[in-house]
Amino acid sequence: MMLSATDILNASILIVDDQEANVTLLELLLGEAGYTNVSSTMISQEVCALHRKNRYDLILLDLQLPGMDGFQVMEGLKTNADDPYLSVIVITAQPGHKLRALQAGAKDFISKPFDLIEVKTRIHNILEVRLLYKKLASYSKRLEQEVLERTAELRESEARFRCLTELASDWYWEQDESGNFTKVSGPVQEMLGIKVDTLGGDSNSDKINGWNKFQRAELQQKISARQPFLDFVLSRIGSDGMQQTFRVSGQPMFSETSSFIGYRGIGVEVIASKQQTDSRH
Repeated sequence: MMLSATDILNASILIVDDQEANVTLLELLLGEAGYTNVSSTMISQEVCALHRKNRYDLILLDLQLPGMDGFQVMEGLKTNADDPYLSVIVITAQPGHKLRALQAGAKDFISKPFDLIEVKTRIHNILEVRLLYKKLASYSKRLEQEVLERTAELRESEARFRCLTELASDWYWEQDESGNFTKVSGPVQEMLGIKVDTLGGDSNSDKINGWNKFQRAELQQKISARQPFLDFVLSRIGSDGMQQTFRVSGQPMFSETSSFIGYRGIGVEVIASKQQTDSRH
């Protein structure tokens, strides 16, 4: 994130001093240094309104001002929530005011009488920091907007995907690397009373839930080998003696580091028919 000399010389600067001679001197100094966007006011009560309107990159602020002194002006500038970075260099002839000014939020100070080289250097340095701060804030805002837009796109894409999945299948499922279901969407559980367990299962669960153990063993081999499968047939006998047959499709999922993290897929019911109680399964 670089700044050019032109960026700094085009920065907006406001001079605030009730002494016309000081204003003229600073205007000449800044003009000779190449600054192109310099304005001034001798009325301290105008500073906050002018800054809200023009968003100056730097304010050169005399502390000894009638009406509102420089400390009161800085307090007023702090109320501008749109510009949390208070870019102020105070001008003072009293050494005791320097520390107080810095504690009040000033970024630097210029002593009277002016040392012209010191004035140029301090102004340049503060402007460089200010403009870098603005660039960073602008970049962060753009990045935040891009993240919001990308998140909205992903949510929209996910919504479309889920809609299409629900239209094309009875349920969508995901498993973790241990074979446990982490997500099941669709009406299949309510419709068929299918228990959410692993697709492979074990011999004990086969006896309980009625799945065809040979089909499940074959499917478990595919899952163990991290193989995709398409329209794999699974059947089970329900407690009412009805055989339920499904086609299940799935594919393994891998992380960015190629580590296996589970499966995702879809399933549809194919047929349901009455079976004899002694049917092999």
